[in-house]
Amino acid sequence: MDEAERRDLFAACGADEVETAELLAYGNGALDLSGLAAPLTLPLADEPCVATWQAYADEARRDGAWPTLVRHLPRLRFPVRAGISESGDYRAATLRGADTASLALASGLVLRQPEAVSLEIRHTAAGRIAVIVAACRDDFVRLVQALIYRNEPREVPASMGAAMVSGSNNWERIAAHRAAWSQRTGSTGGAAWRAEFARLRARPEHYQDRFIVLQQGNYSAVSAADMGLSAQRWRAQSLCIRREHECAHYFTLRVLGTMHGHLLDELLADYAGIVAAAGRYRADWFLRFLGLEDAPRYRRGGRLENYRGDPPLSDGAFRVLQTIACRAAGALEAFDERQADARAAPAGRARMLLALAGLGLDALAAPDAVSRLEAAWHARAVRWRDAPRA
Repeated sequence: MDEAERRDLFAACGADEVETAELLAYGNGALDLSGLAAPLTLPLADEPCVATWQAYADEARRDGAWPTLVRHLPRLRFPVRAGISESGDYRAATLRGADTASLALASGLVLRQPEAVSLEIRHTAAGRIAVIVAACRDDFVRLVQALIYRNEPREVPASMGAAMVSGSNNWERIAAHRAAWSQRTGSTGGAAWRAEFARLRARPEHYQDRFIVLQQGNYSAVSAADMGLSAQRWRAQSLCIRREHECAHYFTLRVLGTMHGHLLDELLADYAGIVAAAGRYRADWFLRFLGLEDAPRYRRGGRLENYRGDPPLSDGAFRVLQTIACRAAGALEAFDERQADARAAPAGRARMLLALAGLGLDALAAPDAVSRLEAAWHARAVRWRDAPRA
């Protein structure tokens, strides 16, 4: 949509001139797809870290996920404690790869249900990725504090139930690279290794890991009763939504080079999760997750508050954003019904994510949104190499 069309849309949704200016600055979240191959061949090749994490997953099946993760992730051998990231032992382990097996640390990272932690390698359109699942909220918080916040006791927002861990140094991969280099060159260290290490550091994908951490529990803090489901069924579906939501973010990160916190990103990621859990897109689910189940009344504390922008939208502009979210969800549900057969295949679901990413949020709320979606869908082409394994 051009600026004039967007202004007309905002006015139709009740925005005045000041609120319109805010919403124009907020943006529509659309991504540039002009550089993508046509057709785009999926799934993408695995990132280099996946082979190592596959070995961890194999080990976890034998020894249990938590002992395996503690064995291979040094940060899990340290407690969460203020200032620990600046301690000598911690810096030696995480920044230089020092052995921490003999350190007399009180008890490392303490979880409530370590035996219930799981590790799997998930197949996605963007290639495989490791997924760690914590069985309870407290354990998820501890894992995020250790793996993202460097074992510092930083607050983890209540709305966060999943996290992508990126840029984490894996000193086992570095050691394996050094061993292979030494065997190939006959060198053992010194200046030659420092030069080789400098070359390695220029290619962080060869020594840094990327993986997903999830928690069990109700998605978006919505109760099973509110969803009209049994507690057991909603718990299972919540995990499915959360997992596929994060895998959709992984897709936009690898395919489109970005994973930002715009409402459009949440719409397309929740699309992937809802379709995986419910078999079709349900606008009522998405709106409930946002806090708009009783629109135009907004439920305070709904997830939509997380995507208010920076600087945050004024109350008036935020009300217009709520209307846009409702319209976009309705148009997406109508279009999804038309594409039920195509969407059933992995290539179709990836094609839908591309169409949404390129179209933008405002176009999804336009009066002719379904026609715009149709055009965006046909503008994309995806070729699937083979059927992904479960």
